[in-house]
Amino acid sequence: MHSFDYRANALLTFAVTILALRCAMASVSDNFNTPTPSAQVQVLNINWFQKQPNGNDEVSMTLNISADLQSLFTWNTKQVFVFLAAEYETPKNSLNQISLWDGIIPSKEHAKFWIHTSNKYRFIDQGSNLQGKEYNLTMHWHVMPKSGKMFADKIVMPGYRLPEEYR
Repeated sequence: MHSFDYRANALLTFAVTILALRCAMASVSDNFNTPTPSAQVQVLNINWFQKQPNGNDEVSMTLNISADLQSLFTWNTKQVFVFLAAEYETPKNSLNQISLWDGIIPSKEHAKFWIHTSNKYRFIDQGSNLQGKEYNLTMHWHVMPKSGKMFADKIVMPGYRLPEEYR
């Protein structure tokens, strides 16, 4: 006959194997989900656009952010981290990204939202590169699963322009 230790070891090994197999199946099942999120951002007002004493440009704006990210949620989704970034080019850098707003969406019920806000983080450019500058607003998201690897994607909304003059 087998000892108690041998039987406990066999049971624990079987349980861990089944758990690992279920985690792998959960991770693979997310590959069959094809999300179709949508987002819109309106710049309602440029609150101020000024040159700081150190020579950097700074912008404050009022935004309406609306998004439907419900399709990102599956039974394996723990939460979604989402942020809105302003993206533009300068002579020094081909891509400048400045985070304007972010949030954590804990469930599918909270994934359809509309927010009226000012930029949460300061929109500052190192230099005087923002006058009349065209920029894109990009909604980025990172899906954090309960099991498996994270994935990220974005929606780019082009066609925004800053004023020619400081206010």
